[in-house]
Amino acid sequence: MQNREQWGSKLGFILAASGSAVGIGNIWKFPHMAGQNGGAAFTMVYLLCILVVGLTIVIAEFAIGRSTQLSPVGAFEKLAPNSNWKWVGFLGVASAFVILSFYGVVGGWILKYIFVSISGGFDTLNNDPEAAKSLFVTFTGSTWSPIFFQIIFMALCVYVIINGVKDGIENWSKIMMPIIIILLAVLAVRGLTLDGGFEGLKFLFLPRFEDLNASAIVLALGHSFFTLSLGMGTMITYGSYLDRKQNLLNSALWVLALDTAIAMLAGVAIFTTVFALGADPAGGAGLIFFILPSVFPQLAYGAIWSTLFFSLLFMAALTSAISILEVVTAYFIDQKGWSRKKATIQFGIVITIVGVFCSLSLGGGVNITGHFGETFHHFFGETFFDVMDNLSSKYMLPIGGMFTAIFILMKWSVPSFINEIGQTIIGKDEDKTLVSILCGIAAIIVGFIIINEIIAKITGNAIIG
Repeated sequence: MQNREQWGSKLGFILAASGSAVGIGNIWKFPHMAGQNGGAAFTMVYLLCILVVGLTIVIAEFAIGRSTQLSPVGAFEKLAPNSNWKWVGFLGVASAFVILSFYGVVGGWILKYIFVSISGGFDTLNNDPEAAKSLFVTFTGSTWSPIFFQIIFMALCVYVIINGVKDGIENWSKIMMPIIIILLAVLAVRGLTLDGGFEGLKFLFLPRFEDLNASAIVLALGHSFFTLSLGMGTMITYGSYLDRKQNLLNSALWVLALDTAIAMLAGVAIFTTVFALGADPAGGAGLIFFILPSVFPQLAYGAIWSTLFFSLLFMAALTSAISILEVVTAYFIDQKGWSRKKATIQFGIVITIVGVFCSLSLGGGVNITGHFGETFHHFFGETFFDVMDNLSSKYMLPIGGMFTAIFILMKWSVPSFINEIGQTIIGKDEDKTLVSILCGIAAIIVGFIIINEIIAKITGNAIIG
């Protein structure tokens, strides 16, 4: 067996793993969900879910990867030979492929908005969200411009991955993650200095238990899982580049802490600005492309602040995207014996092509589907972009995470898992019981989320939510 690439340092690994978790959704989704579902009350539930579900599966994926020194498919094959568990690994690789196809499109949008910010293109949108929405819809509904920026974004991902684990992923993570934190801090301080900015803090962090219902708890459960890039083999792949000296529990806690801290800091930066300038805080994803572009021109040096914000988003998107592409690349390196360059370029191109279809489904002027496209839309009720998004986030990722927890309990065994971790938390016997309980809870919770979503899709009414 050829020598496997290794992380150059513990810091590099933690920053890379944290970068995988810190994506676009982490910047806007957590603050929005917290603000609309009980503020600090929601945050407390979310943190509890992170510790129970998130931490359990993060450590499990790290341990599976390090134990086998293989990407997801090979890892499950090695730990459970001549069984069907390898399909959990295949599901992870497929999830990564599906996610990056539309994620690259969104990364292209953000790149476009950086250029619009630099050129002062948002100046005409002063306090006019509808005009900002029109700008966004016109751009995403065009044919070639979104594809052009998508290709640039994907080319950057390919470039980073080709350079390998240490010289590519780790080095770029060491650059981008500190910049993300600095930019967030600058934007947060700026928001707090605005008149009325404190109202954004109250919106985000003041507990409102009357808004914390069963639906909000399900949202917290779901987001605690999705925010950490679990279920698609990223953490297994990253774990496979670890040496035996790495403290898995300590590393996992650092990843969770950085991910959560950045999400909260993003909330401070966004909502202090939104409230200070009288914008609508209930915009969800629209906060990024509709509301904030119309808000920034109201600030002194608005072009600078908008450029900083979209640069932040771009780096968050890129750190996540490179981790997703690495899952697909590592599979072909490990299982097919391909060179890193060949695997990265070929599947970077394939994923980009699928992404083009995602982009064109939003209104591009080229009819690529004909009658099939109409049938497809009628059957699913969604664009191809939305189908890929919902398929991965609502079904593929949670199924992968659920089976990872079940795998620890039923196949690999809890004692083997604990031995791989190489340390005790309470005591060896007590740890076996604790790990069994946590894996069981994680599997049940994620399983419920899947069933709840399926019932909602079929009947139109979820059990909760």
